[in-house]
Amino acid sequence: MSSCVISSPFGDMQLEASSRGLTALTLLDKNGTVSKDIPLTLQATVAQLAEYFAGDRTVFDLRIDYSGLPAFQVEVLKVVRTIPYGRTRTYAQIARHLDNPKAARAVGRANGSNPLPIIIPCHRVIGAKGALTGYALGLPMKKQLLCLENPTTYQPQINLFDLPKEARA
Repeated sequence: MSSCVISSPFGDMQLEASSRGLTALTLLDKNGTVSKDIPLTLQATVAQLAEYFAGDRTVFDLRIDYSGLPAFQVEVLKVVRTIPYGRTRTYAQIARHLDNPKAARAVGRANGSNPLPIIIPCHRVIGAKGALTGYALGLPMKKQLLCLENPTTYQPQINLFDLPKEARA
């Protein structure tokens, strides 16, 4: 197992990897000690995250270690990983894609415990009526990531996400 702490526009992040691939990305509450030496197993991740934050990368090409995760969550995360840059999908759309149309809430739970936010773009999953629903790294960050990826669509609408549910209907 290897790990490092990197600085990002959203604060310091801890990355972890096994010999099989990336296992965790955690936003640190307090500033960590940024790693001077990046383990070989995490160098591609650090480089790709830097490119993503600079607006130069739209797809992460990294090995993911899903071991230890429940099978349904792995299915959900693999679908979430295919959501195109700058686009969104709803929990219900993902449930239908998995041929389980009544599983939208289960999809939400599986997505909500994504160990690799940003890399597996769970911020691209929204509520049925376009509402920004929970995000492990916080709704402000979810808004910022959506704006980073598609500023012409999300920047003008960002305050709409703050409207009460009945006003969006």
